[in-house]
Formats: sequence, C-alpha cells, structure tokens
Amino acid sequence: MTLYAAYGTNLDPARMGERCPHSPLRGTGWLEGWRLTFGGEEHGWDGALATIVQDPFEQVFVGIYDITDEDVSALDGWESADTGLFRKVKVRVSLLDSEVVAWAYVLDAFEGGLPSATYLGTLADAAEAADAPADYVEALRSRPCRSNFGG
Repeated sequence: MTLYAAYGTNLDPARMGERCPHSPLRGTGWLEGWRLTFGGEEHGWDGALATIVQDPFEQVFVGIYDITDEDVSALDGWESADTGLFRKVKVRVSLLDSEVVAWAYVLDAFEGGLPSATYLGTLADAAEAADAPADYVEALRSRPCRSNFGG
C-alpha cells in the first residue's frame, strides 16, 4: 500500500470507491505550499483540467487514500498517467495530527485556460462530498469557467 493525495474529482469518496475498490480513504488534509489551478485546455472536458502547482502562499484540500498496487494501475488509466498526460509527484500532506508523504497527479501541460462549468461543478461537488470546508467549496464554485454552451 502507498498513499495517494486526491485533489480533483477523486476527492469524491464514491468515485474513488468505484475506481479503486481496494483502497480505503485514510482521511483528509492539506497540501500546504500548493495551489489548485487549471491547464491543458486542449485535453479536457471542453476546457482546462485541474492540476496543482507549487505556491508558497496557498493550500489545496486533499483526500488521502491507502492505495493498492492493483488500484494504482487502474487509477493511472483513469488519469491518463500511462499516456503521459499526468505525472506523479511526491507531496507532503498536513493531517490534523501529523504529516505524511503521498503522491499526487500533476498535469504535464502549461498552466492556463478555463475549466468547463460542468467540470468545475464536478470538482466542487467532489470537495463537498469529502467534507472540505464550506469556504473552500464556495471558492471552487465561484471560479471563472467556460460556459458549456459554445465555449
């Protein structure tokens, strides 16, 4: 087992239960010194995809999963890590009572572009399902995005 830090749609425990049925949620925490952003507009759901970049003044809410090797392979497929779209990086996660090292997916594309309204709503719903703080969820919901009608 290894630790995985989920920050996008995989924050949703139900989605992770479907994608990685052998990998339980260990808890939630924060990536301090990282910022949620978007990039790779040409690859995404009618818009840019969520990713994280280092930023000393920001933090990103994450779910921490104990992930099996079998589920890592499945998740790599879901996240297109096997094609090089995303790569894995080690990150330090601050939990309520400790810190752990986990890996997260980072988009291998330039930062920039807007996510679709549908994708942004899915991200916010996932954060809400993971019991992210209300102000974090609201900040996600209020981010600029592309209209789903005509881009």
